[in-house]
Amino acid sequence: MRILLVEDEEKVSRFVARGLKAERYSVDVAGDGKAGLEFILSFQYDLIILDLNLPVLSGSDLLRELRKKNTTVPVLILTAKDSVSDKIKNFEEGADDYLTKPFSFSELAVRIKALLRRGPVNRTDILKVGDLEMDRSAHVVKRNETRIELTTKEFSLLEYLMLNAGRVVSRTMIVEQVWDQSFEGFTNIVDVYVRQLRKKIDEGFNVKLIRTVRGMGYSIEESNP
Repeated sequence: MRILLVEDEEKVSRFVARGLKAERYSVDVAGDGKAGLEFILSFQYDLIILDLNLPVLSGSDLLRELRKKNTTVPVLILTAKDSVSDKIKNFEEGADDYLTKPFSFSELAVRIKALLRRGPVNRTDILKVGDLEMDRSAHVVKRNETRIELTTKEFSLLEYLMLNAGRVVSRTMIVEQVWDQSFEGFTNIVDVYVRQLRKKIDEGFNVKLIRTVRGMGYSIEESNP
């Protein structure tokens, strides 16, 4: 895993870089926003740790430039700015997590692992699988131009499946992402919601998009085996 650290305080930079290397991450370090942008344009990263109060090019400006070019790489803001307005502004600009200084490396490490486990984030508003289309911002789902009414939880479940189109996701993964729960006994409700979703998404169409992979979970894709 390759991480870019953009931080102008040398003491903090050395502390974080040393800890990341001890965790066996490959780490590049930039001391200002312009240098950070040059790294981003030159290399692919799995995660970016970004300070806001940077010389030459501010962290907020760098984040905006980054999101014009790469909408998926996770960004963890590391800064002394802790006001709610600052947090909201940077989340709206495309940040994925926010850690204020001073901080412990153990907390930083946990947040990094969570972001890397989640992987790249699809920030596009329109998702498509075959003739099924979801507008995430308008909360609208259509299949073959026919609007499909979904409950809030059905919409969240379909969104998660479409974000992972072509990939099998387990019931446990669905529970953790859609219901924000982590206990095994809750997974039976996934089957109930998938059945409801199938009636609305697949019933009446020749091509069935949602499929069950026995012993593994569910997937959504245009061509079923």
